[in-house]
Amino acid sequence: MFNRIRGILNGHADDALHVATGAIEWEIFVPVRDPAFFSRVGEEIELYTWLHHYEDGMRLYGFISAPERQLFLDLQKVEGIGPRQAFKILQGIAPRALATMLDTSDLVSLQKIPGIGPKTAQKMMLALKGKLIALEGEVGVPAPAVQGRFRDVIRALIEMGFDRREVERVVAQLGADVQQGPESEKELFRKALLELSTGAGA
Repeated sequence: MFNRIRGILNGHADDALHVATGAIEWEIFVPVRDPAFFSRVGEEIELYTWLHHYEDGMRLYGFISAPERQLFLDLQKVEGIGPRQAFKILQGIAPRALATMLDTSDLVSLQKIPGIGPKTAQKMMLALKGKLIALEGEVGVPAPAVQGRFRDVIRALIEMGFDRREVERVVAQLGADVQQGPESEKELFRKALLELSTGAGA
């Protein structure tokens, strides 16, 4: 019903983000793993969504990327895991890390994730090992911490006409190991501009 929502982040309450699109403010439950994401209040964000319609109501879930949303749906294929538990699992671990644990049969690490006990870990291994979608898109997911640190760089590049998602992807990739500061931000801007202009980031 809803595939993707783009709007202004107005705030949050517990696990839900409040995202405004025109005259409507949506309550969207998002598995945020980095508190720095909340510093984006007032900025435009984009979320891939999934609507859970249950007996007593509805709950709209949101994800930073389509691969993360698909992983959320894949988790629900495991016996005993519903939307709320799948959400809790993704709050505790990044998609690629979870896929690696499953593919390497790392039961010990799986059981350290909130919401996963020994029996659930075994069921996940049987149901999902080697069957998860390729998470190559997750590499391009803009890290919230990087977005927060280099929001001025991102904004400047977008104002130059570059695509927002491509800008965020390139800045996240180049800025992961960059310390914050005026000179480092200038250097990051130059490198990102070069990559975006030459098409190397595509």
